[in-house]
Amino acid sequence: MKDNVVAPLAPVTTRGSLADLPGRNAAESPSETAFSRKTPSGGWTHLTWTQFADDVAAVAKGLVAEGVQQGDRVALMSRTRYEWTLLDFAAWAAGAVVVPIYETSSAEQVQWILSDSDTQLAVVETPSHLAVVDQVRDELPSLRHVVTIETGGLDDLREKGRAVPDAELDSRCAGLDRRSVATIIYTSGTTGRPKGCELSHGNFLDLAENAIQKLGPVVLTDNASTLLFLPLAHVFARFIEVLCVAGKARMGHSADIKNLLDDFAGFQPTFVLAVPRVFEKIFNSAEAKASAEGKGKIFLRAATVAIAYSEALDAGGPGILLRLQHALFDRLVYGKLRAAMGGAVRYAVSGGAPLGTRLGHFYRGIGVVILEGYGLTETTAPVAVNTPDKIKIGTVGPPLPGTGIRIADDGEVLLKGVGVFTSYHGKPDATAEAIIDGWFHTGDLGEMDDDGYLRITGRKKEILVTAGGKNVAPAVLEDRLRAHPLVSQCIVVGDQKPFVGVLVTLDEEMWPLWAKTHGLEGVTLEQARSHPKVLEALQEAVDRANEAVSKAESIRKFAVLPGDFTEANGYLTPSLKLKRNVVMKDFGDEVEKLYA
Repeated sequence: MKDNVVAPLAPVTTRGSLADLPGRNAAESPSETAFSRKTPSGGWTHLTWTQFADDVAAVAKGLVAEGVQQGDRVALMSRTRYEWTLLDFAAWAAGAVVVPIYETSSAEQVQWILSDSDTQLAVVETPSHLAVVDQVRDELPSLRHVVTIETGGLDDLREKGRAVPDAELDSRCAGLDRRSVATIIYTSGTTGRPKGCELSHGNFLDLAENAIQKLGPVVLTDNASTLLFLPLAHVFARFIEVLCVAGKARMGHSADIKNLLDDFAGFQPTFVLAVPRVFEKIFNSAEAKASAEGKGKIFLRAATVAIAYSEALDAGGPGILLRLQHALFDRLVYGKLRAAMGGAVRYAVSGGAPLGTRLGHFYRGIGVVILEGYGLTETTAPVAVNTPDKIKIGTVGPPLPGTGIRIADDGEVLLKGVGVFTSYHGKPDATAEAIIDGWFHTGDLGEMDDDGYLRITGRKKEILVTAGGKNVAPAVLEDRLRAHPLVSQCIVVGDQKPFVGVLVTLDEEMWPLWAKTHGLEGVTLEQARSHPKVLEALQEAVDRANEAVSKAESIRKFAVLPGDFTEANGYLTPSLKLKRNVVMKDFGDEVEKLYA
């Protein structure tokens, strides 16, 4: 085993909670800008820390007036917007536990999360989200009330809360400390049923305070600011939200990825967080635009120079010729790319999936340093991250202060520290299986260099992580697909790919009957693989399977393989479990064709 355990830099204490932060910031920096909000006309308005603290208190009182008790669960189903952060801190101020739900979640997913968490009050963004909840409302006896943001629900809460005294909120906050559960985030599981990951106030606060100590140049500089556009239902964005409030960095929200570059220009963040897919899209868009303008060769040369310049920074520094070329392209190309990201971005934080050395060097070469990190829901996001003082592109950095990483004898990455979760909600056996002798077993494979920097090399567990950073549990989709009479076996794919796909085999025994009932007598099983009627039926099966998951987890493309997966040919175990690694090795070309 190889260990790297880093002592915490922030004071170790159980005192305080996330609910304290708005009031603390209002007392210390009352007129400083806390949030910038986009107006319908496209401009930006600003809220001070005093205004934010007052808004948090008003909404928190409304939650109390609605009957929310200390420890009750309050669910949030919304896109990334100011109201999400407001409700997060308001719920904490009311002593509640926040349960995030992706705004793309299906009714089945919503029902499971709300029932398993025993949620008492839910806040949704739109009437369409309310309709999703209403589909399963009869199955949620604990759910007392649903508030809809876009139909004035928060104004109603503010009005109802007027009669609640300040002393009530003071009492609620006094009942919290860092050991109190702050949120239950549901993470995909191999069984298809998401597990609720309980994260405490201390998980967020301790990790944020230690990260601020290590990432001071990113979050503590003058005018430090970020524009959040990743889903706040994901722990990565949620941690950055807390990090910004704890570090008093200005924050904005954007839910419209199509207008992201316009929002960057108006907001002008100094650092951003994204998944690798976003950085890839920015690069590809810039390349396409340059090619359309007849400047494709110039852009490609500029990209080559940027990568070479960054690589030279790790090897003694660039020579005079490379510096001159870099300066030229900085005027011609790099400055325009930085301007497209708002003009003020110096750092970007990447997580959710591997970035790749090419993109890492390209962005550093144009003047935007990407700090790649690694973490999971169970670790409140980052346990390791590259820091401005020493970056190793291609790694996810060393452990953050207060965190330890161990590489087990079989290569599995084990973690411990201030951000590691307390338990899976209502699942003590699963918790005991995941945390052994104080170390959380991630299921990921990795290696550690002599400087203690971690490199992720693979994944033991079956969870897929798309290029967009979305965790996908194949089992729920595969189980539904195999229910179709035509389908014998299937394997959901999409790890580090832009979308989810599936390889399907046809059921040889069922084919004659299905063919007869659908007017396809005489069509061989091999011919069936490409027959329009068969493909239409399989698409219907895929559509039904997709009803159980969110859009980001849904299957976009499928392919029908010749033959079948059997125990005899080595693709199934004796208990008929799919040998995924064997299938992926032998059918890798077919997987790649899905993304060609």
